[in-house]
Amino acid sequence: LPAGPSPGVVFWKRARQIPPLSNRLISLSYHKRKEKEIRGSGKFHLLLQLGGPDGELGAATRYLSQRYAAPWGQVKAGLTDIGTEELAHIEIVSAILYQLTKGLSIDEIKEGGLETYFVDHTTGIYPQAASGMPFSASTLQSTGDIICDLTEDLAAEQKARVTYDNILRLCDDPDVSDVIRFLREREVVHYQRFGEALRIATEKLDQKNVYAINPAFDK
Repeated sequence: LPAGPSPGVVFWKRARQIPPLSNRLISLSYHKRKEKEIRGSGKFHLLLQLGGPDGELGAATRYLSQRYAAPWGQVKAGLTDIGTEELAHIEIVSAILYQLTKGLSIDEIKEGGLETYFVDHTTGIYPQAASGMPFSASTLQSTGDIICDLTEDLAAEQKARVTYDNILRLCDDPDVSDVIRFLREREVVHYQRFGEALRIATEKLDQKNVYAINPAFDK
């Protein structure tokens, strides 16, 4: 291996300097944009990333719950930072949904395939999957076992990335697709940070096991 800190350690130090809630500024900028109308049902699949099984609400709930049982400060801080950033992503997705649905006529609601959603929620923002299934914590886990939790987190980020890939395939509005690309990039970054956290946890657990077998190593 090359000398010096690993790329993951370098990224960790750099990422820790970025305030997670700075993404709020991006969200607010979208609030100020011109409201847009739905042109087909594809864009409303953004609901999947709000309250779906692999969405932002689930991610924030998962990571901010897991942080309490994380045994080391560096791993705990990573879960806290990423979980807090996911809260900002909830706001970003909600802002886009609000702009896409504000002031729709009944004909536009029918054209977009939103009749059942409209009956239940009018055009309010409600956390559910694109299929209509309301948000449920049954799709996430917090075990208290750091290896298990971080492995689930790695999978969660990849599933979210795939969902954003699919949304981009359906979306032809650049004002929506550019922020979706940003959110997709953040899923990739989170995957890298969780990978670094898993490496840290594995090394610490291996070291702890060595000391338990032969206490002389601890001297």
